[in-house]
Amino acid sequence: MSAPIASEETLYARLGGYDAIAAMVDDLLGRIVPDPELAAYFKGMNSARKARARQLIVDYLCSVAGGPVLYTGGDMKREHEGLGITAAEWAVFMRHTESMLAHQAVATHERGEVLDFLASLKRDVVEGG
Repeated sequence: MSAPIASEETLYARLGGYDAIAAMVDDLLGRIVPDPELAAYFKGMNSARKARARQLIVDYLCSVAGGPVLYTGGDMKREHEGLGITAAEWAVFMRHTESMLAHQAVATHERGEVLDFLASLKRDVVEGG
């Protein structure tokens, strides 16, 4: 009998699991919420709405990275519909994401996977994307 073929670890596991992904989200939100080019999207959100949005982001990223987390939000197109996010604002978000990944010392291969995945969402997030 041959040995079972080992499957590749999920991105979730390679990123460090739930706590590591939550720390990345917290770092990223700490960058984008006060950014003058992006702050308008968070204006008027009370602490409960901010906490709910943060949790949805954590759950979404954990889920799509292959973790055992249930995401209960909507798809990215519906969640961002009508917000009027521009390509320039998307570029600011991606720059903050790249900085966060570097600050969190995410390995090069995984960093690329995260950025490629986020880039695949652009058409659903950016108006006229």
